[in-house]
Amino acid sequence: MPMQVPDTTPVIVGVGQFVERIDAEDYVGLSFADLAARAAATALADTGAPADVAPQVSAVGSIRTFEESGAMQVPFGRADKMPLAVARRLGIRPRVAILEKVGGQSPLALLADLGDRIAAGESSAALLFGSEAISTVRHLVGNGEVRDWAEHDDAAGVEWIDKGMGFEGALSAASIAHGIRAPVTAYALCENARRHRLGLSREAYALEMGRLFAPFTEVAANNPYSAAAAKPMAAGEIATPGERNRMIADPYPLKLVSRDQVNQAAAIVLMSVKAAREAGVSEDKWVYLHGAALANEREILERPDIGGYPAANAAIASALASAGQEAAKIEAFDFYSCFPVPVFNAAIDGLGLAADDPRGLTVTGGLPYFGGAGNNYSMHAFASMVERMRADSGSYGLIGLNGGFQSKYGAAVLSTASRQWPSCETASVQAALDVAPVAVMAKQQDGTGRVTTYTVTYAKGIPEQGIVIGEHAHGGRFIATTRDAATLAAMLESDPLGRDVVIERGEKRADFRFA
Repeated sequence: MPMQVPDTTPVIVGVGQFVERIDAEDYVGLSFADLAARAAATALADTGAPADVAPQVSAVGSIRTFEESGAMQVPFGRADKMPLAVARRLGIRPRVAILEKVGGQSPLALLADLGDRIAAGESSAALLFGSEAISTVRHLVGNGEVRDWAEHDDAAGVEWIDKGMGFEGALSAASIAHGIRAPVTAYALCENARRHRLGLSREAYALEMGRLFAPFTEVAANNPYSAAAAKPMAAGEIATPGERNRMIADPYPLKLVSRDQVNQAAAIVLMSVKAAREAGVSEDKWVYLHGAALANEREILERPDIGGYPAANAAIASALASAGQEAAKIEAFDFYSCFPVPVFNAAIDGLGLAADDPRGLTVTGGLPYFGGAGNNYSMHAFASMVERMRADSGSYGLIGLNGGFQSKYGAAVLSTASRQWPSCETASVQAALDVAPVAVMAKQQDGTGRVTTYTVTYAKGIPEQGIVIGEHAHGGRFIATTRDAATLAAMLESDPLGRDVVIERGEKRADFRFA
């Protein structure tokens, strides 16, 4: 017998995805808002309701685009209130409009917020969506074309909620001063720290990364919403640098890096059980949230193990516990996969799964192959997972969402089995994480130390900067950098992990050379 749930219980009743490829015959170069509206219209239609459910939507929410997150500049202007711009295109006049914080965890944060509002009886239906048009922006700029994407929406009569950027605590001043600014740099340091902990050679670890992601390429190749014509690749092809797989930041060649040049959008419709029933949405469309959690990780230099991710493990454990499930009973997974290390941490090290688990570790194909649609990637994971759950009624799916520089993690368990709204746990998970020890920086950053992680970043295939982090000879942690050609060559010739360095403190940062 299905569980009887309150009439205000939120259920996912519609999902939609949209992709526009620049080499497609019907390509027109849609804006961010236009892409999101296409996905949202698909999600509304996906409810299968005999009447239009759009008029019932009283709350809308949007995931921040990369442009709204300060990660890129678009010369064509933009909608000043994306949630309202998309709602206007769909003829929706919401009472509440939300612009969510930055981060790959934001689709779950927004889903939880809107779900809580429905559960509290404040709304009967909500729509959330997000998009990226980075591929079109670069294409148009490269061709010298100009578009006008600027638009204004008046928020009068609407509860307008801009949650802010949410960058607090993501990177310290010391990290930034030493060149940790781009995600690829931060993740490379996390990846090499994990390799150091495992005691693997560069070659052995590269093959492990390739083996992890090879199954992802097969899923992406069969996904109609992939950003490009993805093809299956073997582990060696993914992990071996070459002319078409140039190095970006050690240990990452291009094919191990999230693909942000996409035109993708995804959307979700949430309704209360009562509203969905009254609208005539068939119950075989309903998917329930069974457990969810969000947690923040410490800044990179404060993490005792830079290669670990306790927040991810804690969030996943909490979501599974809330759902009354364990990894062995989950039928489908999607782990946020901007780079290998968050998948290693959440799935392999955390849950003990194998890279070739027959259930797979992704339902989309992952960010390097399906597409890394900015903060909105996991909205696609939710959409794909909902379709998977509907096709296998009563099964359970787990989504892991990663944000920042392994800075924020969310986990959600979905199923068609009925479940009273569990909300999203944060406080207890965070409290347990916050009492763990913190790594301390050395009081004096000059002297000598031993490398525990590193990366070499590249510019157009040429080594540009080296960064090392390690244990100072007098205790504590150090960070240092170099642009010296000889030192960079030495880093590439011989594995820096475990090597001794001489650190010289400058005015703004420390430099290093090998002892």
